Amino acid sequence: MRSLTRAEVREIDRLAIEEFGIPGIVLMENAGGGVARLLDSLGVDGPVAIACGRGNNGGDGFVIARHLEALGHEVRILLAAEPPAHAGDAAANLHTAERAGLAIACLAAAGSAEWRRHLDGAAWIVDALLGTGSSGPPRAAAAVAIEALEYVRDAARSAGRPVKTLAVDLPSGLDADTGDAPGWCVRADVTATFVAPKRGFDNAAARDFIGEVHVLGIGAPVSLLERFGVSPAVRGRGTCS
Repeated sequence: MRSLTRAEVREIDRLAIEEFGIPGIVLMENAGGGVARLLDSLGVDGPVAIACGRGNNGGDGFVIARHLEALGHEVRILLAAEPPAHAGDAAANLHTAERAGLAIACLAAAGSAEWRRHLDGAAWIVDALLGTGSSGPPRAAAAVAIEALEYVRDAARSAGRPVKTLAVDLPSGLDADTGDAPGWCVRADVTATFVAPKRGFDNAAARDFIGEVHVLGIGAPVSLLERFGVSPAVRGRGTCS
């Protein structure tokens, strides 16, 4: 499958919304629901901790949490930004999660130890911190969250308690275009990426971070995808090379 640059990803989203009239919140619902179904199919045998940033990647995380709860899983949302910092579709889905009574902890000002405490005991950690628009090393709460996520996963595995990590669209800290990780970066067991693999996945150095890649659709029309040389995403699995 052809890979996409961050600019192409943005353009597909823009055209789906402006030309085809699909509301952005519908695309987010499709994306998050698809990730939740994928995770459920992979096997969830304990709590799921979902680390959410302030952008649309975090918005996907709120949708994932709601769908996982509907599938019978225990979920907890960990915020890397104060609730008022969220906007648009992400804010709408955060409000829905709040009204639904989902477990939410705001860790925007928390240190690594507090993040580790909230991540500890999870069977799966979902990385919904940074999306394709992010570049450069992660900063502030996102960097603290990634460091804590990596620590908890490694400590749990050393203790014989396997913890798996799923990255939403791409591992936080990985550059979507280059595949470089200039700072802290999530090492995902699974990456659920939308529409097509990202160009940076072609970089051999990215293999240590992306894990097994599943391509999920977001409901974009086939005629739109064909303009970019992309086939409709039927859930696929396999490590990009």
